[in-house]
Amino acid sequence: MLVRVLVFAGIIAAAATQVPALLGTQTASNESSAPAVKVAVPQQPAATPAAYGSVLLPAGAGGHYEGDFKVNGRPVHGMIDTGATYVAINESTARRLGISGSDLDYRYTTQTANGPSKVALVKLDRLEIGTIKVRDVDAVVAKDSALSTTLIGMSFLKKLNSYSAENGSLRLTQ
Repeated sequence: MLVRVLVFAGIIAAAATQVPALLGTQTASNESSAPAVKVAVPQQPAATPAAYGSVLLPAGAGGHYEGDFKVNGRPVHGMIDTGATYVAINESTARRLGISGSDLDYRYTTQTANGPSKVALVKLDRLEIGTIKVRDVDAVVAKDSALSTTLIGMSFLKKLNSYSAENGSLRLTQ
């Protein structure tokens, strides 16, 4: 009896993984505008508004999703990092955003790919990309020597309705 249940479950699992792929292929071939959008997105180096409250970030040469964000109204280039708990900026970026060095208390220790590092916790008034605007985003500030780029972590991503990788791009939806 157990063998029959396992075989039946296996057949259902196989069908569940194959049926959506077949339906997705059929749907894509019926939409004449879909291939044009898919071709145009990877050629653009910046984020592309997919719809109001939705942005597509093409994967860069290294496979990372990067884009031009606005933090507190100022432009900042950042890389999406789902492994980062917070948005992470370095001291130089913090100064450009109007965060004073005297306001930073480097009392928190965080574990990075390069080992432990001291960071200061801050709150960003708003973080934007395309038509997506998020308020009150927790972030950390690291020393310039510890962080060379801005990382857009989960403190931003968890405030979105969804994010997903599709066709070589990352879709962010508010």
